[in-house]
Amino acid sequence: MATSRIGDVLLKNGRLTPAQLSQAIDAQERDGSLFIDAVVRLGFLSEGDLLREVSDYYGLPIVELQDTSIDDSALRLVPQALATKHGLVQKDHTLTLCVTDPSNMAALNDIKFITGLDVQLCLGKPSQVQHLQNKYYRNAPVYERLIDAIHEEQKAPSARETELQILDLERSSEDSPVVKLLNAVLIDAINKNASDIHFEPYEETYRVRFRIDGILYEIMRPPAKLKSSIVSRIKIIAKLDIAEKRLPQDGRFKLKVDRNKTIDFRVSITPTFFGEKAVLRILDTMSLQPDMTKLGFDPKQFELFNTAIAEPHGMILVTGPTGSGKTTTLYSAIANLNRPGTNICTVEDPIEINLTGVNQSQVNDEIGFTFAASLRSFLRQDPDVIMVGEIRDHETAEIAIKASMTGHLVLSTLHTNDAPATVSRLLAMGVEPFLVSSSINLIVAQRLARRACTDCAKEVAASAELIHSLGVTNQPDSFNKIKKACGCPRCANTGYRDRIALYEVLPIDDTLRELIVRGAPTLEIRAAGISAGMRTLRDSGIDLIRRGITTPEEVLRVTKNS
Repeated sequence: MATSRIGDVLLKNGRLTPAQLSQAIDAQERDGSLFIDAVVRLGFLSEGDLLREVSDYYGLPIVELQDTSIDDSALRLVPQALATKHGLVQKDHTLTLCVTDPSNMAALNDIKFITGLDVQLCLGKPSQVQHLQNKYYRNAPVYERLIDAIHEEQKAPSARETELQILDLERSSEDSPVVKLLNAVLIDAINKNASDIHFEPYEETYRVRFRIDGILYEIMRPPAKLKSSIVSRIKIIAKLDIAEKRLPQDGRFKLKVDRNKTIDFRVSITPTFFGEKAVLRILDTMSLQPDMTKLGFDPKQFELFNTAIAEPHGMILVTGPTGSGKTTTLYSAIANLNRPGTNICTVEDPIEINLTGVNQSQVNDEIGFTFAASLRSFLRQDPDVIMVGEIRDHETAEIAIKASMTGHLVLSTLHTNDAPATVSRLLAMGVEPFLVSSSINLIVAQRLARRACTDCAKEVAASAELIHSLGVTNQPDSFNKIKKACGCPRCANTGYRDRIALYEVLPIDDTLRELIVRGAPTLEIRAAGISAGMRTLRDSGIDLIRRGITTPEEVLRVTKNS
């Protein structure tokens, strides 16, 4: 048995007992997995310890695969079935194979026979090898068949309705292979809970990537000659100008998943040096739950936010980069305020959730219905609450601020790095300091951090170096155990599954209003906010680490030390 050689080594070195060896072999045969996977899964040895034992016995180097990229030409050398069956991943053009089980000589002989090349071996962690296989071989058979069909039959894409049926996408045998390929990508993105799809042209390659839980993963590399056909198909279903290739275009279309669920796609096309890049934002309106109690505020932050939206007038700003969950926070506040005796008007781009009882309008720049124009109209509609999807310019900012000072509660978003920087951003737009200080009640900054996978995350000791890098000064002694992302099939071997929000809530009190009026710098405003009890984004992340919800690496990725 191929597994017995490594098993005998571990038994001889005292790393496994005879009973553990027997149990691992039984688990391997029962699950059809690799022997070393069974040893790690059963908790007999960690990946690192197991790999060191194998490395010492076979004299093979251990490589770190965390940031490894694999070229498409290397991927074609080894079939997917062989790679996934034997735990192989091609590392570079010289056909260096990163393996998890070097005792499997049958697999290595198969590779040599198929490629006709000499094979150099190195060792990699099973979880990292599995992650790269998932990353580069995901849906490979489907994509490869479609691309092969495209080589044989190239048809111009034909116009179809903007609301598609998912069964049509899966079964439409009458459509061209390019259309089928795009349909497969859309369905795959929905199944993987991706938030964005990127179609990226380069000089000699064409790349498709999904953003999943905030991280971009490469899914496939279609032939570069397909870039025009794929973008044309996207333009057709989004009702864009197929002939315009020099200017950016924005559009949208819907994909009906079943009778009660429809997925919205927002389309952005922009010209690049090697062709048009397309980015599709996926909006699953059913997954957006406008419920303030589920946003993730800690009790004090929730109280501050709840008090601010209960005010009869003033402005509340939610800030953060694209994709940080600002819209969900605003919708939750609006849903909380939505009562029969309250007139709520919103202007959005686009409308992401239809809220019964709320008067929602969508921006249309082509006909002059901008955020500023809609705000002027709203002020003649006897509103109590106004939501502005985004403050983008001086005109919109000034109208919104003046509305908040004349008896209306105004909620909006702004793109800034943190809550204190919002003041500087408004001043840079040309808004007078006295208007900013008089109008804003509360500023919320937020980020989304990935949750540690509950199935595979392990508890480890926190090093002094890690505590220092996080800037932990409050009760560092209590920061002794942290979660480490490991990776398993359920989280696609990333170590993370789903996301949670980090918040920074800054109420504008009299001290801050005085600082704003005299044009104090952002650092001074931030220091005053922290002195008054503001928890920074980093502080919120550290609290989630302490609670075992996320990892230090994730908090360091999405926040900076204040």
